[in-house]
Amino acid sequence: MIPSCLSQTVAGDRFHLLMLDKDKILSGALPSPHELARWLEVADLTQIVALMKVAIEVRNKTQGNKAELCAIVNARSGRCTEDCAFCAQSIHHQTSIQKYPLLSSEEIIQRAERAASDGVRRFSIVTSGRNCPSGKKLDEICKAIEGMRAKAGVLPCASLGLLNEQQARRLKQAGLVRYHHNIEAGPDFFPRICSTHSFEERMRTIDTARDAGLEVCVGGIVGMGEDLHQRAGLAVALARIAPDSVALNFLNPIEGTPLQNQQFLSVLEALASVAVFRLAVPGAQLRCCGGRTQVLGELSAMMYLAGANAVMTGDYLTTHGASPEEDAAEIRALRLDLVGPDMVQS
Repeated sequence: MIPSCLSQTVAGDRFHLLMLDKDKILSGALPSPHELARWLEVADLTQIVALMKVAIEVRNKTQGNKAELCAIVNARSGRCTEDCAFCAQSIHHQTSIQKYPLLSSEEIIQRAERAASDGVRRFSIVTSGRNCPSGKKLDEICKAIEGMRAKAGVLPCASLGLLNEQQARRLKQAGLVRYHHNIEAGPDFFPRICSTHSFEERMRTIDTARDAGLEVCVGGIVGMGEDLHQRAGLAVALARIAPDSVALNFLNPIEGTPLQNQQFLSVLEALASVAVFRLAVPGAQLRCCGGRTQVLGELSAMMYLAGANAVMTGDYLTTHGASPEEDAAEIRALRLDLVGPDMVQS
């Protein structure tokens, strides 16, 4: 996929470091934070092509030639007490999003059925707020999870906030497969993004979900003003977690949030991030999520050439994305095998 003439033109220490480290990466060795930060530098096109070449080789050897679509429903919107600097749903920020209480299980199941008809393999229930809903609200979510498996045939996922052991077990019993809980930023940069809860609290929720037998999807956002070493710190933190899936988001600055004036990443910076996160967590699915259409635009298919093998399709929590038809067409155009809901086992 990468023209050999381009890869052969690359010279210098950076390229040789990549080639030397590839076998170590495949053996499970984590590159150093310094190496990751260096690889995140975007000097010129030939260097980014060399980086992508290594990343796609690692992806193919660890993940094969498969790709999948996932989608979400914003099941409870707005009025979140937390102050995450990027988030339009926080009560601390003045944004113009739609706010509403928890959707019914019937509505969530219908959304999942529509997603399945579009070829989506995983469907996630997402709620705003600090903590996982409890009581009757959790019962309604569990009812939706049961219906998603029985009627839609998708793999149910959820992102419901901080989680305790009882809630995690209840979700697992209902048929939840994967719990999504981003750490958002590396430990050094996280305090600049959120002050109402800690990085350690997020880590405890990930452990709680795993202890209950759930798979975990963990990721973060790049382009929030972090330097390359702090961005590498996010990659290192994810590598240490070793999640089943990494959700890589690119900041889409939203008016009314503290990051509203932050500049978009360049296409090359975004592709370097995809490649470096693939090298940092070779054993995980790497799915590109929020901000990818705004940052990558018509070059969004390049994320697969940088090591991604999954994508969140359709709309996000408060912003728009690409359609499932567009995303499926990109995957097929690159001759990746699209794994759909018809292969999901109930």
